[in-house]
Amino acid sequence: MDKIWDCVIVGGGAAGLSAALVLGRARRETLVIDAGAQSNLAAHGVGGLLGFDGVPPAQLYAQGRQELTAYPNVEVRSGEALTADGIAGDFAVALADGDVVRTRRVLLAMGMRYESPDLPGLRQLWGNSVFHCPFCHGWEVRDKPLAVLANGDRAVHMAVLLRGWSDDVVLLTGGPADLTDDQRSRLTQVGVDVDERVVSELCSVNRILDSVVFADGTSLARSGLLVATTLHQRSALAAKLGVAFAAAGPVTAEAIEIDGMYRTSVPGVFAAGDVCAQMPQVAAAIAAGSAAAASIVMSLMEEQSV
Repeated sequence: MDKIWDCVIVGGGAAGLSAALVLGRARRETLVIDAGAQSNLAAHGVGGLLGFDGVPPAQLYAQGRQELTAYPNVEVRSGEALTADGIAGDFAVALADGDVVRTRRVLLAMGMRYESPDLPGLRQLWGNSVFHCPFCHGWEVRDKPLAVLANGDRAVHMAVLLRGWSDDVVLLTGGPADLTDDQRSRLTQVGVDVDERVVSELCSVNRILDSVVFADGTSLARSGLLVATTLHQRSALAAKLGVAFAAAGPVTAEAIEIDGMYRTSVPGVFAAGDVCAQMPQVAAAIAAGSAAAASIVMSLMEEQSV
């Protein structure tokens, strides 16, 4: 516990590794604590990331880690940060292996946990033909028979959006539809049928969605399914640090509140990536990590000049 790091980054995904690269190049002593198991590892590839379009997430992270080896002032350590306390300039971060590290700044970049319906057959298809973001996965199922599993206002938004990738989209509400007459009219206008049967199972062939099975025993052939999910904190660390959380949104239930400089409500604690985003996306997380790191460097320089 003798060494004091300039910044400890909790999370080795897109935001965390991006921030580490910027901090490393700024000659800041940086420690990345990576618990692994990033939420997008199940995906076939990262969609829409310039230079890495379609690259499997694990490959992207491995390359990021490799790039960091060029900077002797950056260390990436596998493990989990359990608690942290202190003040700006002197935090103590306790790790699951019993080690305690000291740091001047903390960057929270743990990613989020996706909470999706507990539906048989969904897990093995997640991140491929069953997905939460059409911008990430829509291209791979373009022009195929698709469905949306959701209800209420969010269902309308998702169904209308998915029409951009296919002319054959059905909204599955999983029971009585919570839709106004105007919403039903809107769906009809864009050619989306509403099916209110209870969904009981997803069937696949060669790990690709083949059909949606309903509780009454009938089924609907589909090749892709957009599912309404909510994002929750993967770690209790943010809450233990006492950072403020933003009001729950349609996608993210527990986003960390930050200002324009990626500062949380706790001085010296910053956040970037999915932990504080309403639209999770790898490209956005990389950009946020880079910007947060620059903000951290500036805050350290300001502290040293006082």
